[in-house]
Amino acid sequence: MAYNSKVYKVITDKILELLKDGVIPWNKPWDASMGMPKNLVTKYPYRGINVIILSAMPYKSPWWLSYKQVKQLGGRIKDEELKRYTPVVFFKWFERDKPKDKSDNKDGDEDLSEESKNPKKRRFPVVRYYNVYNTDQCTGLDDKIPVVEARTDLNPIEECEKVVENMPQRPDIHHKGNRAFYSPSMDYIQLPVVKSFNSMEEYYSTKFHEMLHSTGHESRLNRAGIVENHFFGDEDYSKEELVAEMGASFLCAMTGIENRTIENSASYIQNWSKKLEDNEKWVVIAGAQAQKAVDFIMNRKKDN
Repeated sequence: MAYNSKVYKVITDKILELLKDGVIPWNKPWDASMGMPKNLVTKYPYRGINVIILSAMPYKSPWWLSYKQVKQLGGRIKDEELKRYTPVVFFKWFERDKPKDKSDNKDGDEDLSEESKNPKKRRFPVVRYYNVYNTDQCTGLDDKIPVVEARTDLNPIEECEKVVENMPQRPDIHHKGNRAFYSPSMDYIQLPVVKSFNSMEEYYSTKFHEMLHSTGHESRLNRAGIVENHFFGDEDYSKEELVAEMGASFLCAMTGIENRTIENSASYIQNWSKKLEDNEKWVVIAGAQAQKAVDFIMNRKKDN
C-alpha cells in the first residue's frame, strides 16, 4: 500500500497509458448487463476512478482480488500475469484542527474535505492505492466465483427516463434553441428539442452530462467548478468537464446506453492527455466527485 503523491501519479499514468493506446477509459466504463467491477471477497462494487480503470482492462470477469486475497481463497495468479496487476485507490479519512485559511492546507485535497462533527476539527482524505488482479488472471478459483447472469430485461431508454425522473432536487429542464447547457445562476438545464438529436441515446447522454453539472449547484453538492466563476478552458472549467464526462459515462453504462457525447478523436485524446500530464491529481479527484454526483442523482445514501 502506498501514499499520497505517488498514488496520484500511479493512477494518472495508468489513465495516460490507456489514452495513448487510443482508449478513452471513461467513455463506457462497464457492461450494464453484467454489473460493475466487484471485489470477490467483500462483494462490494468498486467506485469512482476504480470503475473506469478496471472496466478498461481486457477481461470478461467483473471480479477482482488483491494478491493476498487470491492466496486467502486458495487460488494462484498465473505466472505470466504476476506483473500485469491493476492499481485501485481508496481514501482514508483523518481529522485535524481546522486551518485558519486555505494556505494552511498542506494536503491539497480541499476538493474532497468535509466538516466533522467537532466544530474545531476538519476531516480530510489521504489517498492510498494497492494492486488487484482479475479472476481471469488466476487459477484455482472456479468454485469461488459466483455465476453472473447477464441481464436481458433492460430497456435502456426506460431506464434513462427513470434516472431523470427520480433525481432529487432536479432542476427545471427546458427544450429549445440549438445548444445544450446548464445555467448555474438560474439553475436550469436547456436542451434542443428531442427530434434534433440523431438518436435517443445521444439525447439522454447529453441530458446526463448537464444533469451532472447541475449537481454542483450550491443547493446540491456545492462544487467549485459550478459555484465559482470560471472561463472556457481554464483549470476549473476543465476539471468540471472531466467530472461531468465521467459521471455521465457512469449513468450511461448503468442504463445500458452508449455515451454519444464524447468525441472519439485523436485531438480529444491529445487534449486530455496534456491536461492530465500537467495535473496529476485531477483524474483521481474528478473520479471521486463524479461518483458523489452520481450517488446524488441516484438518491443513494451517503456511505460511511
